[in-house]
Amino acid sequence: MNEALLNEDTIAAVATGLGGAGIGIIRVSGPEAVDIVTRLFVNHAGKTVEGAESHKLLYGNILEPEDGKIIDEVLVSKMKGPFSYTAEDVVEINCHGGIVSLKRILDAVIRSGARLAEPGEFTKRAFLNGRLDLAQAEAVMDIISAKTEKSLEYSVGQLEGKLSQRLTAIDDLLIDVMANVEANIDYPEYDIEEVTAAYLNAHIHQAMDMVDMLLKASETGKIYREGITTAILGEPNVGKSSLLNTLLMENKAIVTEIPGTTRDIIEEYINIGGIPFKIIDTAGIRETDNLVEQIGVEKSRQLIKNTNLILFMTDLSRPFSEEEKTLIEELDPSKTIFIANKTDSMIENRDVPEGWLPLSLKEDEGVEALKDKMLEMVMGGSVDQEADYIVNNVRHVHLLEEAMACLKNALGTIDMGMPLELVSIDIQDGLEKIREITGRSVGSDIINQIFKNFCIGK
Repeated sequence: MNEALLNEDTIAAVATGLGGAGIGIIRVSGPEAVDIVTRLFVNHAGKTVEGAESHKLLYGNILEPEDGKIIDEVLVSKMKGPFSYTAEDVVEINCHGGIVSLKRILDAVIRSGARLAEPGEFTKRAFLNGRLDLAQAEAVMDIISAKTEKSLEYSVGQLEGKLSQRLTAIDDLLIDVMANVEANIDYPEYDIEEVTAAYLNAHIHQAMDMVDMLLKASETGKIYREGITTAILGEPNVGKSSLLNTLLMENKAIVTEIPGTTRDIIEEYINIGGIPFKIIDTAGIRETDNLVEQIGVEKSRQLIKNTNLILFMTDLSRPFSEEEKTLIEELDPSKTIFIANKTDSMIENRDVPEGWLPLSLKEDEGVEALKDKMLEMVMGGSVDQEADYIVNNVRHVHLLEEAMACLKNALGTIDMGMPLELVSIDIQDGLEKIREITGRSVGSDIINQIFKNFCIGK
């Protein structure tokens, strides 16, 4: 790792959310962490942070550095490096979780010699100090932003190194191939087994298969990371807002008998079978002279092309309109669930069309069947819930695609009968892309950009 990337100063930040809570934590990390908190902390039995055992709690008070006034009653834990989150000396001050208490203690720590941490700087130090690789470090934010228990499980798996293990296997394979190629180039006079085209083809294809497995896992990863964007579409008053409220189990959208009540898009996440669905309630699609409603209708039409899944609703208590027939022709059946609502008040000459899902929100009938159908459409696509790892980071996917392209170039170089030196260049390029994911080969500009997206305190 480039030594210029390392920081020698001591940083501090509030590691918990700012707001009323029982407990709040100020995290301090760096060479002066123990000394700074030792000077601010007093224990009635005379114990000090400096003399305390690592990873043990110590009760006392934090004082103002200038006049010694008590700021708050605290529990302090010292974690000596490298056995800490950052692999540096870390001290965490557990105080009451009010905003004033947290800010005053943080201010006292900064006045005593620390500086305010940048976003993601604690995790950045964990990476720079070798405690986490870059893929594991990025998993920290995925854990924080996980939308379902399953996405949390996968993110924890990435933090534990399950993705990194597979990347390391590809790395090891390419290094082995590179070593044999370089030996043949540099020491032709020695009795070294010749690297043949067959050998190179077999091993490069093996690496490509391993990369391809990770790219396939990225399809699942995108679903768990971003969720399935699901738009509820239909004419006014077919029950779209009622369906949203039913799925959310709360009255999020206003429901009235007046057409055009919903004029803007309402978005909320729900969890169905571990899959996050971002449900979007839309304005009823119809011809209208109301300018505000027209904007809502136009947004609804745009969602036809821009969503993963569409729940299209019709109302069985009224005749099927020509506008509905026209709208249905615009929909992609492969990503649409057609819902026939209000089976409880179906008029004469109307039946549930073949292939449509019957629903009565009033009688609470068909909702579970709808959830099953939504899950079935996703599971029938690209979601593999049995895998113990996923690739859910856009940067990782881009680098894997570039690595695959480099390996394909290597095969093309072999097919053209080019020298081993040129084959070696393509393999080396592919290896560099894999190493950029874990951080074994990455510049400071990329590192800074990645950790800039973290929250302060992590």
